[in-house]
Amino acid sequence: MIEARWLYDVPYEAIDVVIHPQSVVHSAVLFTDGSVKAQLGTPDMRLPIQYALTYPDRQPSPAAPPDLVAAGRLDFRAPDVLRFPSLAIARDAGRAGSRASAALIAADDVAVARFLAGSLDFPGIPRLLEQAVTAFGAGTDPDLDELVALDADVRATFATGSGERRER
Repeated sequence: MIEARWLYDVPYEAIDVVIHPQSVVHSAVLFTDGSVKAQLGTPDMRLPIQYALTYPDRQPSPAAPPDLVAAGRLDFRAPDVLRFPSLAIARDAGRAGSRASAALIAADDVAVARFLAGSLDFPGIPRLLEQAVTAFGAGTDPDLDELVALDADVRATFATGSGERRER
């Protein structure tokens, strides 16, 4: 949601989230006439990151192009917001501004790493995200140096599971 808001310069109210298990469709834009244009790629974040770094130019990508025949079908469904509360947390963080968004992103990296390592259960992921956004998300929009420091603070605070904010 946060990425789509900035890529397409649209308000959060104009952004819908859908579940797409094949992860081939990265975004879709609905136009006034009812047509939809979609950006498709392999389930590999290198292409969207490269696009963000090289825009408006296009460069050859290390990611393979999507094979639509191999994909076979593209499925979509509405997300279960009760089962996945992180969606609401992300939308609220995006609306709150870049400090909250940066805290969310850093906390998500930590939460996923801890989940994969077995030190955080699945329901703990949204709890950790909420704690990080609450603890670090308020304030004015940070400059680049402040964002780097904020990222480090969030990671240090939640890496061990203590959740206690450390003072710099």
